[in-house]
Amino acid sequence: MKQFPDAVKQFIENSKWIFAVNYAKTWPHEYIVQENVDNNLFLALANHIDTYGYEANFYSTKNVYFDYNGNTYWHMDNIINRCLKSETYPIREKEGRLPN
Repeated sequence: MKQFPDAVKQFIENSKWIFAVNYAKTWPHEYIVQENVDNNLFLALANHIDTYGYEANFYSTKNVYFDYNGNTYWHMDNIINRCLKSETYPIREKEGRLPN
């Protein structure tokens, strides 16, 4: 798996990630919104996820994910999400920890 370029790593570290309060009890994660961050770095991060990530399910939906520094990243349109790797669907499903 190809690691993030240094500029993308710095972007990840310096971005203000927002905790998704509405999903705190079911799918805890954080996100950034494209319009609120550097557009070129947002696109570089999203492109890296798409190019070097891996496909996995979230229930019946397939997404592309990329693991870095203990977190798993994915994006949907103008949002990039991240959660602890331990909180991903495949791991929680394997451990019997899916929310009701």
